[in-house]
Amino acid sequence: MASAAVELRVGGQSYRVLSSASPSELQRLAAVVDEKLSQLAPPGRPVTPQAMLLVAIALAHDVEQERLRSERIRAHSRGALNELVSEVEETLRGAGDLLEARASQKTAARTDVAGRG
Repeated sequence: MASAAVELRVGGQSYRVLSSASPSELQRLAAVVDEKLSQLAPPGRPVTPQAMLLVAIALAHDVEQERLRSERIRAHSRGALNELVSEVEETLRGAGDLLEARASQKTAARTDVAGRG
């Protein structure tokens, strides 16, 4: 995809950016930054580079927290899946043992019947 110039508004200031991302995606992301900026910066004051840095750090923190949350969920899911697989394997072993026992009983019954006949 070719780079296109997109006008974004963050913190009351306009920024012209070039990106291969779609304009709608850039607008959506700029809105996220603008929302975070409104939460962290005093209203009515000009946006300073320090305020933008604070927003970048806050958003990086959010991303890191989500990454850690995702890792915890993945580890929990892996553990739950391993437990489930173990239970299925145990059930299958039990079913195999039961089938072998039934087969032995049938063989013994046939041998008993043949021995009588």
